[in-house]
Amino acid sequence: MQSLPAPERKQFEAFAAGIADNARALSLPRFRRPVDVTLKGDMSPVTAVDRGVESMLRERIEMAWPTHGLLGEEYGATRVDAEFVWSIDPIDGTRSFISGWPLWGTLIALLHRGRPVLGVLDMPALDERWIGHAGAGTTMNGGSCRTSACETLGAATIYTTTPDMFTAEEWARFDRTSREAYARRFGGDCYGYGMLASGYIDAVVEANLMPYDYLAIVPVVEAAGGIVTDWEGRPLDLQSGTRVVAAATPALHASLIESLARN
Repeated sequence: MQSLPAPERKQFEAFAAGIADNARALSLPRFRRPVDVTLKGDMSPVTAVDRGVESMLRERIEMAWPTHGLLGEEYGATRVDAEFVWSIDPIDGTRSFISGWPLWGTLIALLHRGRPVLGVLDMPALDERWIGHAGAGTTMNGGSCRTSACETLGAATIYTTTPDMFTAEEWARFDRTSREAYARRFGGDCYGYGMLASGYIDAVVEANLMPYDYLAIVPVVEAAGGIVTDWEGRPLDLQSGTRVVAAATPALHASLIESLARN
């Protein structure tokens, strides 16, 4: 992973942590409270909390860094050809949020020249936060964390959020691959990537994602020692597709890519 100079890195990290605090202050008081839900064009749910958190984050970023670009789930893209671009998912796991399930989070990423270099994965209801920065490692609530040493598919615990995310063809490939693993589990949205960065699980394989769903988790996992790509093994950026493979070690990642490629 490319890294920024230490003073710039620390400045961006402090800023990102600060706006994550602000996002938590908006979202957490509304959790497990009545909230109006509407459906977007793709039939995914959205609430006023999603929109309010993203609006606040965009305002804070634009005030602090007026030349930076922005990509958000609710309000789209601005200046994404800029040297620095921020990616925002205000509530990753809106279905969890509206159903009282605590495994929802806020994702904030900073990209430099198209590559994610800083990622914040904040879980307000659990009071857990991962910050990954290229060249500086990953922390969870301030303490360093590391991916597991698992190198074989047969020893791996693999997570995905839900079978509903896959097309029939993608599911056939995931189903076959995950059945070769030691264990497979479902649920969690972005939380699985935090568990991967901390070494509790070994891999996450998903589909039907958007860039704001995965750009923040790239530094979180990779700065902890893991690897994150698409299903073809290519690095993730703003132009990547919808499919993600995240693994604790290069060897495990290679096994997953090879297995997923088989028809």
